[in-house]
Amino acid sequence: MSLSLDQALTRVPMWRGARGLKTAPLGGGITNQNFRVDVGGESFVLRIGGENTELLGINREHERAANEAAARSGIAPEVVYFIEPEGYLVTRFVRGRPLPREEIGKPENIRRVAEVLKRIHALPAIPGTFSPFRTVEDYTAIARRYNVAFPDNFDWLMARLREIQAAFRHDPFTPRLCHNDLLNENFLDDGAIRILDWEYAGMGDPAFDLANFAVHHSFNDEQDRLLLECYFGEATPRRLAQHKLMKIASDCREAMWGLVQVGISKLDFDFRVYADKHFARMAEMIGRQFVV
Repeated sequence: MSLSLDQALTRVPMWRGARGLKTAPLGGGITNQNFRVDVGGESFVLRIGGENTELLGINREHERAANEAAARSGIAPEVVYFIEPEGYLVTRFVRGRPLPREEIGKPENIRRVAEVLKRIHALPAIPGTFSPFRTVEDYTAIARRYNVAFPDNFDWLMARLREIQAAFRHDPFTPRLCHNDLLNENFLDDGAIRILDWEYAGMGDPAFDLANFAVHHSFNDEQDRLLLECYFGEATPRRLAQHKLMKIASDCREAMWGLVQVGISKLDFDFRVYADKHFARMAEMIGRQFVV
């Protein structure tokens, strides 16, 4: 069971008995509850994890390790405290501004994000692994356990995903630390690009981070090409083809995440609509790529 805000505050030693402590909810999250905490002239973020988030593949110890590694490189907020055993993070509040979709997709910001992703992928290894294909398998089993309804074309979509997985087996990769959840809401700009929310981080394929970032921001062919050029130095036809396939895998993972949330979440959010949107885009991308 999740702690209440007051209960969580009392578990942070540096806040016990503090005078003038103020809290305010931070919006945007659809898994956890996040609060800004102002005390002693400093500002922090307290994350209270949602219930049953282990069913989403979240391991709070792995999240902490990834966040700390990224913070040491100036990419993520500093981890100030970790509430155990619940796994709630207290991090520094970053006084940055959001990067709207239309802005983050401009050439200069694509270059900046590509450089940050290269830095993330060069960080030391952490416990925990991530594969979009294994994640979809796990989410499928969990959604079935909760009797969630699947789209009519689900079997066809999964057959296409297996073909994509088979294609990637021909190109082995060295696992790197990846963020794996590069939603627009997870970026801030305070003069440098900062990335938030490391709860899905793990050792995986950097190609997924690139595709995940691109598909979440609806990149077109020109933006995809620039992203790969900035990251690799060259956007070869093979890399572009793989990138487009991984964008499909990313949307499948996102859609299945939504289906699991349909079964387990108690939040006031329409996860069915969320899942259907990503399934529809997945099918559309499959049609364009002729993965049949």
